[in-house]
Formats: sequence, structure tokens, C-alpha cells
Amino acid sequence: MHTKKLVVLSVLTAFVLLGAATSLRQKKERNLKVLPKDISDPMLDSIMQTYNKALGVTCDFCHSTGTAPLPVPTADSLDYALDNSMKENARRMMRLNIDINKTYFYYDTASRPEYLKVITCKTCHQGHPFPPED
Repeated sequence: MHTKKLVVLSVLTAFVLLGAATSLRQKKERNLKVLPKDISDPMLDSIMQTYNKALGVTCDFCHSTGTAPLPVPTADSLDYALDNSMKENARRMMRLNIDINKTYFYYDTASRPEYLKVITCKTCHQGHPFPPED
């Protein structure tokens, strides 16, 4: 009877450990340098979709596959953690946006300045990848 309990407990422990290892492997690598490291996946996706709309682009504008270019990159083929010059430029713009909002507009210090939306990408870009010249 004692041996059966030990075997059942061992099997359950193995399943728990296997599940934990699998979930850790499924977690995609992040390379966040401006946005908070603890940002939730839904919040990160929402912010990225806002950038897509504000600039009239898709994910492959800032993110690349990291390999030979594909004819049509898909969201699954992109390496979101890989850095490139466009992504670095986007980070500079994000810092500028955060700084303007934090410095010139009232915000509740209990919330994160990264999430302020007074001045946004769309303010200057107006749906274009690069701000239109007047």
C-alpha cells in the first residue's frame, strides 16, 4: 500500500516537472529595453498593434526573420528578440514619446509613464512609416 502511494506521488511529480519544463520552453525570448520587463503579453501585443496602425506598417517593419529574407514574412517567422537598426530607431522614438508625455503632461505617478497616450506615434506619423514633411 505504501509503495503504491510512493509510485503515484512519483508519477504526479514527474508530470508537474514535465509541465513546468514545457511551459518554460514555450515562453518566447523577450528583448525589452524600453517597455517594462514585466509587461503582460496582451499589453505588449496591444502596444505593438497601436504602433502598426500609427505607422501603417506590419510587424516586419521593425522585426526580421534573422535569416535569409522570406518572400512574405509571417508573424510566426519573425525573431522578435533580434535587434536591428529599425528596432533601435523605434526604441529612440519610444523614449522620446515617453519623455514628452512624462515631462509636459500630467500623469498619475501610480501608473507607468510607458503607457501614457497624450502624445502618441500617430501624432507625428499620421499613419505613415516616416512622418510626412509639411
